[in-house]
Amino acid sequence: QVQLVESGGGSVQAGGSLRLSCAVFGYTYNWFCMGWFRQTPGREREGVAVIDTSGRTAYADSVRGRFTTSGDNAKNTLYLEMNSLQPEDTAMYYCAAKSTRECNVRYSHLLYNYWGQGTQVTVSS
Repeated sequence: QVQLVESGGGSVQAGGSLRLSCAVFGYTYNWFCMGWFRQTPGREREGVAVIDTSGRTAYADSVRGRFTTSGDNAKNTLYLEMNSLQPEDTAMYYCAAKSTRECNVRYSHLLYNYWGQGTQVTVSS
């Protein structure tokens, strides 16, 4: 049974930082492409960052240089470090696993097989 459990969301002021965690159960996280997505009401879920089986990362233009994703093999956990947060980063954030190795931050969320429950990030101005 594959399960992704997220934590770490919250409310911060603009310019602040948060770190999201995604604990993976049922498989080793770096067997597949892992992604971070975010969604606001009325909008489609958008890819924010991905990390592939070799540890290579890619980011959406809107977050590149501010967000960093990484993994901890010992804890089987994925992280999303978010710095210089802006009000437009406010969204529900999800981690996801794609059970094939192809990995691209532009891939649709529809290609992902497993999802965390989501964690809310709110950035105030």
